[in-house]
Amino acid sequence: MDPESGLDGVRHVGITGGKIVAISEGTLKGTRVVDATGLVVAPGFIDLHEHGQNEESYGLMVRDGVTSALEIEVGTGDIATWYAEREKGQIVNYGASIGHIKARMQVLHDPGTGLLPAGVGGSGSASDAQQAEMEAILRRGLAEGAVAVGFGSAYTPGANMAEIERMFRVAGGGGASAHIHMRGGIAGLDSTIAAAKAAGAKLHFVHINSSADTLLPAFLEHITAARDAGQDVTVEAYPYGAGMTEITSALFDDWRTWPDARFPLHQLVSSGARLTRKTFGEARVKGGTVIIHGRSEDQTRMAILSPLAMIASDGYIENGRGHPRTSGSFSKVLGKYVREEKALPLMDALRKMTLMPAQRLEARVPAMVQKGRVRAGADADLTVFDPATVIDHSTYEDATIPSAGVPYVIVGGQLVVDGGKLTAARPGRAIRAPLRTK
Repeated sequence: MDPESGLDGVRHVGITGGKIVAISEGTLKGTRVVDATGLVVAPGFIDLHEHGQNEESYGLMVRDGVTSALEIEVGTGDIATWYAEREKGQIVNYGASIGHIKARMQVLHDPGTGLLPAGVGGSGSASDAQQAEMEAILRRGLAEGAVAVGFGSAYTPGANMAEIERMFRVAGGGGASAHIHMRGGIAGLDSTIAAAKAAGAKLHFVHINSSADTLLPAFLEHITAARDAGQDVTVEAYPYGAGMTEITSALFDDWRTWPDARFPLHQLVSSGARLTRKTFGEARVKGGTVIIHGRSEDQTRMAILSPLAMIASDGYIENGRGHPRTSGSFSKVLGKYVREEKALPLMDALRKMTLMPAQRLEARVPAMVQKGRVRAGADADLTVFDPATVIDHSTYEDATIPSAGVPYVIVGGQLVVDGGKLTAARPGRAIRAPLRTK
């Protein structure tokens, strides 16, 4: 099944040298033949929002069908080093943005050691000179091949919209899309869209389901209006009702004002325990990640089914603990919303997982033109799944349970999942924009 051409038929796919070289109705001969009778051969899934850029996370997401995983929302503050650390080959293809959050943490000397600010990098204001330093970090990252520019205004309340727009201009000038975890409800949505328009930047809203929450219908309406007016705006969603973030982030700076009933909606990842006012305060001091429950299934379904939305996991696993979306997002969409509920046609679901994310990046990253497709000349990144059994099994208590129904995954022409089991192959390579030299 190829979302680009609409091909949906029985074919033989020939792979040589990491590329698809033949798609034939007649039999092909090969040194290894994978019998895909009764299975779907699809482009490998492209996850635009994966924080778990390590062996542990790669090993879980690939069994969910992911062949390319990109850290774009938060990104990194040092593109050259980030890619160098992975250049010997990984299970899946990998890539990163240059991140405004990370630039802010660096320039303002934030004490946080995790993904997100834990103090002044989030809540502090930046002078004109400090913003100029941030711009320089973003420009250097783009010159070093960052796939996009990442933003998290929800995590940087000290950055006013003038600062966000200033950084959007760097993205626009570099031909990069700006991927943002926005803040502020409808007013925040509208101001973010307006800032991107003024800056000439392509805009991508991450996890629209959690950012919009109960306002999702209005969010989608406003984004559709912007698109209809000619603005380049896209969105993504993950198929779970709970989110996850670092408990020390600025997102929770007002926790002392919360009613008691709000605390049990938060589940500490390290122990699985639901929190109270007392234990939440203790966890804020110790640090760590927390799962946030509360969205309805109707909200989740609306986001996943929206024609605007790509599928992206926002996943993260560390030392065996994390969120089930790392290991189950793509299989859950295929199993629950496509097969069980018949709410989403299979080809539409695959388009959200493959072609749409490839197209989001390909203007800046020309190599993406060869991903997200099953056609001769494309990269041999393929996911082979059983539409009758594919489903997620990971839970909020154990996020490391692999998905079922994905017996084969091919990255760069090599089997990385064979008969449902990981192989020793590490063919994953950098997804990176062309480097610029002065």
